[in-house]
Amino acid sequence: MNDCIRFILNGEDISLRDIAPTETLLDFLRLKRRLTGTKEGCAEGDCGACTVLVGRLVDGKLHYESVNACIRFLGSLNATHVVTVEHLAAKDGTLHPVQQAMVDCHGSQCGFCTPGFIMSLYGLWLSNETPSRAEIEKSLQGNLCRCTGYEPIVKAAEMVSRTRPSALFDPLERTRSDVVARLWAMQPTETISITKGDDRLLVPESEEDLARILAEEPKAIVVAGSTDVGLWVTKQMRHLNPVVFINHLSELQTMTAGEGGFTIGAGVTYTRAFETIARKVPTLGRLINRIGGEQVRNMGTIGGNIANGSPIGDSPPPLIALGATIKLRSVEGTRMLRLEDFFIEYGKQDRRPGEFVESIFVPYPAEDTRFAVYKITKRRDEDITAVLGAFYLTLDSEGDVNDIRIAFGGMAGTPKRARAVENLLMGRQWNEETIEAAREAFDADYQPLSDWRATAEYRQLTAKNLLTRFYLETSGAPAELQRFEEVA
Repeated sequence: MNDCIRFILNGEDISLRDIAPTETLLDFLRLKRRLTGTKEGCAEGDCGACTVLVGRLVDGKLHYESVNACIRFLGSLNATHVVTVEHLAAKDGTLHPVQQAMVDCHGSQCGFCTPGFIMSLYGLWLSNETPSRAEIEKSLQGNLCRCTGYEPIVKAAEMVSRTRPSALFDPLERTRSDVVARLWAMQPTETISITKGDDRLLVPESEEDLARILAEEPKAIVVAGSTDVGLWVTKQMRHLNPVVFINHLSELQTMTAGEGGFTIGAGVTYTRAFETIARKVPTLGRLINRIGGEQVRNMGTIGGNIANGSPIGDSPPPLIALGATIKLRSVEGTRMLRLEDFFIEYGKQDRRPGEFVESIFVPYPAEDTRFAVYKITKRRDEDITAVLGAFYLTLDSEGDVNDIRIAFGGMAGTPKRARAVENLLMGRQWNEETIEAAREAFDADYQPLSDWRATAEYRQLTAKNLLTRFYLETSGAPAELQRFEEVA
């Protein structure tokens, strides 16, 4: 086994052997490398002050994404290129066009959040030469500013998209071929295993190797995007050991669309899944746009959101309503399971020792299906769900309910179907009288808790009202409210 994590930091090759499984990239940058432009604001992936770019070879091409350094573990960085704000300006001090635009448009006041905004805008600058205002706002969803009101920052993004000097000026474009060659040389050919004291981190070489590791270490913590596990460390101060990092496994990052549906590898991030999902199931695509910010969507995986089993995970309710199934794998083979059956109770899933989620199959909605997803939060963008409801409906030629699936998050200890409501609706006329009767059945399905996001009473009433909203929208009332950037 290899005992070294290797990556490029700005222009320097880094080799690390003495690291703990939960050591974050942010702490490494600030405390060990004194790259203090990367800030700690929230330590939970919300504010964006810690934003850096991470480049990785995808299908042989170098692709950069913005990520939250505060919840990104060093163990996940093998064969990557980490870029911080210090790398942008020229050696003579000349600012990068993105930095200069922030100066010219007065996009900084107190300045604390500015490096994170610059890195997010830089990621957009690299990937989109002529972004629309909607695309600019989407790229900044994961960055919070207390001072500017955001308009000067948006204007800076619009300005820099119109003024693009020679690519030779840009530090990443200028060195791209060299970085690609260096990253190829860092690709692992065997499992990486690093021990520090009693703690151990492992980076499997393949999916088969992952199955073997989990057979030997069935209680190991499997980490893909760390958008939730990161908070176990930074907020709950949990000790995790051993930790297995899988975000590099290409076998888990495939996404295929067939005649009956599409299959999502468990390691596919929200960002990489978005195009296919938005094209095949537009309602689900709009939901992805509200999951975290751009940095979280670049790191977080749909498979991880399912395997984590959180009752407020955004993807399980709509996938349950669509009739999704998951494939679990271990050294003993694979087995298929209806997604709704995977969740047993709070903190407990039907995952046997040594098993991991390999993929998710999502059937396409039928042409005559009505499908809607409603995410209720205190803040529209980049906020954790209080209640999320998913509704799947087909009617027969007489207007009676032929099939109905309703699933909610935030209403129970797991993502859960509203069976009593569904049973009352099945076979009945889809009209206001039926809906009014069905609303009361929610009391038999759910007994939600009160917490800082919402009271039990609010959640219960909201669930009932979402059923009414779904009825109104499927009966000719104005469709789901959409902001201009979701339509663009």
